[in-house]
Amino acid sequence: MADSILIVTQPIARSELARLTRLYFGDMVKLVVDVRRRVVAVGGELHADAEKLLLEDGSQQADLWGANYYPGQGPDGCLEHTALINIRPSRGNPSMEITDPAIRAAIREITFALIGQGEDL
Repeated sequence: MADSILIVTQPIARSELARLTRLYFGDMVKLVVDVRRRVVAVGGELHADAEKLLLEDGSQQADLWGANYYPGQGPDGCLEHTALINIRPSRGNPSMEITDPAIRAAIREITFALIGQGEDL
């Protein structure tokens, strides 16, 4: 698992993103974004695995949200705000889809800065 998920604090190299994308799904990669610390765990088979790494790295559960990133789909099609870890009725998010526009905007901003804006690999 150690080389299948990376914690990204600076823009990721395209070659590394391509490697992580190919490891499990081929056309997409899972992300967990810490909206407070502005870091992203990229890769892995489950959002929960990336979430665990960020928690071990000092993130707080309330700040972590899962998404899927699709390279080559452009800025409007590259993010899907869906993950099992997003189900948090106590935080007003009762489904896998993130409903809060502010959280979605933060994920988009952080993802675009560190991962990309849906460019081809």
